[in-house]
Amino acid sequence: MSFRRLRMGICLALTTACLGESRAQPAPAERFAAAPAGQRMVYRHAELIDGTGGAIRHDMAVVTDGARIAAVLSDRDLTPALAGNAETIDLSGAYLLPGLIDDHQHLATPPDSRQARALMRRDLYGGITAVRIMADDLRSIAELAREAAAGEIEGPDLVFAALMAGPAFFDDPRTLAAARGMARGTAPWMQEVTDATDLPLAVAMARGTGARAIKLYAALSAPLIARITAEAHRQGMKIWAHGMVFPTPPSDVIAAGPDVISHTCYLAYQLSDPRPHSYADRFPVDFGKFARGDTPEMAALFREMARREIILDATLRVYAESARRAATHPGGTPYHCTPALAAQLTGQAYRAGVAIASGTDGETAWDDPYSALQEELELLATAAKMPAAAVIRAATLTGARAMGREADMGSIEAGKLANLLVVEKNPLESIANLRSVRFTVKQGRRYDRADYRPIARDELSPED
Repeated sequence: MSFRRLRMGICLALTTACLGESRAQPAPAERFAAAPAGQRMVYRHAELIDGTGGAIRHDMAVVTDGARIAAVLSDRDLTPALAGNAETIDLSGAYLLPGLIDDHQHLATPPDSRQARALMRRDLYGGITAVRIMADDLRSIAELAREAAAGEIEGPDLVFAALMAGPAFFDDPRTLAAARGMARGTAPWMQEVTDATDLPLAVAMARGTGARAIKLYAALSAPLIARITAEAHRQGMKIWAHGMVFPTPPSDVIAAGPDVISHTCYLAYQLSDPRPHSYADRFPVDFGKFARGDTPEMAALFREMARREIILDATLRVYAESARRAATHPGGTPYHCTPALAAQLTGQAYRAGVAIASGTDGETAWDDPYSALQEELELLATAAKMPAAAVIRAATLTGARAMGREADMGSIEAGKLANLLVVEKNPLESIANLRSVRFTVKQGRRYDRADYRPIARDELSPED
């Protein structure tokens, strides 16, 4: 080897080593990461709606330090020691709430990460700081959750479930779309379960995906639902179940003790005779049983849910959207339930003491400036007749409970994450005023509504 070639080789080796050393250095803070500790903000003179369902608190101050809330107090009690060198934001005339939570969403069935990021961006700038994902392709969801947590993208935090169902459900094409490349029912996030399944292993596999819960979808017997629930709880996971896990009726689902039940109208099948035997063969509930209003049978179900502290993820807009589709498509088949009955039952559940969460299970049109959550909240207020403070609690503290994140989210309290929403108009006067967003704060970092970049058509899936 010539001296010249040897010298070039040494230089190249040294350059590579230096580059490697450079790459090993910590990356700079990501653009959308949580605010660093020591970065203090004071939000002053706010009209505070703290998410607990209590009365509005006037002329309040909230101090944040990095990603957390440091203090919540009357503005007159704010001392120089508390304010320190904090940046001050005057919220006179504005309303300060916890960041909102959409408790039922799908972002990856099938996966399309570009579209999902666009929807997440709209969520965040619309006041949503956390979303409960109800079973998708968790390979994609876990990466989206990582990107949001690391501050690489603008979006809410994602808390997600792995799905379990009986063999009959895995004819559903969505299961193939959400587990492409895996044999039917074998994906850890989308498992076929029978009486012969090793449940401790199956639950452990689900936990290994990063899921916080298991969603029980369909084709499971009452004894198997009870066994899965017990094992999930033993391993520290929550159970999020359909109101009827076909063919298992609502009373048996509730008796198993899930943490959250989704879709109000599935509970109405308790009064149907016969009931659908499978998810694929759902037919309308027996509307005649509800013609006179609240029924004692549903009252008994709701009492048991309240006693067990099972949350109801009502998804009213699902029924409203189905009715709109049926009305605009001649020959279209409406859903198994009407918006009116869904609202009636949700109102009865609320009056019975059942905690209501605000899940949407869908999206508004891509060019809508706000996500479906605002519509869901408006339906809870206007159709289910829930008081505005209770509706806000559904989208904040109860939403956090459904996720298992109430220690960190859902109310404005010292020690919790600085997930905040500022709106121009009073949402206690009209829930529609939640559409007057001034800015969102996620983990101490501020996102001004004026900076929102609307979803572009080229961010959508080709079929949308």
